[in-house]
Amino acid sequence: MSGLSAGAPALGTPRLHLRRTDSTNDRARQLALAGAPHGTLVTAGEQTAGRGRQGRAWCAPPGRALLASVVLREVPALLTLASAVAVADVAGAGASIKWPNDVLLDGRKVAGILAETRAREDWAVLGIGINVAVRAEDLPAPIAASAAGLGLQVADVERVLGELLEALRRRLAQGSAAIIAAYRERDALRGHELRTSYGGGVAAGVDDAGRLLVDLVGGDRVALQAGEVHLGGLDEIRTSP
Repeated sequence: MSGLSAGAPALGTPRLHLRRTDSTNDRARQLALAGAPHGTLVTAGEQTAGRGRQGRAWCAPPGRALLASVVLREVPALLTLASAVAVADVAGAGASIKWPNDVLLDGRKVAGILAETRAREDWAVLGIGINVAVRAEDLPAPIAASAAGLGLQVADVERVLGELLEALRRRLAQGSAAIIAAYRERDALRGHELRTSYGGGVAAGVDDAGRLLVDLVGGDRVALQAGEVHLGGLDEIRTSP
């Protein structure tokens, strides 16, 4: 896959905003298949079928979250990690990343990313949800316990969108080495005990290809690009960068 040049065009134009839709990723994918240009943006005030990795539901109260999907005609190799770093840039200095696509504040999820690529055609749809003005009382109890918000107001959603698009443009234009370095500064898993399909171990960061390194109990080290990882026996990662 190709990388974006340093002079990559701004993202967000043209833009389709929907008061309510099933999924911004689905709508953006339809536009991409119809020939929409690089940077095409789909946003929504509410999603009825928002989803994360592995088909998990993405829950957000109407109007309080940033729900956006972007069509990319040039796809960097580390798209998900680069996007996570960009979202963390917007979320602030205290944000960390749980490999490869969850952004956390104080250990709770404030944003999620879903990248759906068409590698042979060299395009992707990048979906991002950020809890800009989401409050604990806005969410069902099981989700509220593990979710965070930026603590902002509904009126701030549009401003955060602008910051996100610029952060994405900048990060997607960087090389893999810069993205890996930025990710390592925000790594939420390093040093934590994990359970993987290979057995128990401790997260040891990521390698230069963005794979999750795990030092297994038996002494071996594995590099995970895909598979299933359990953190603390509760949270799951079933994805790849």
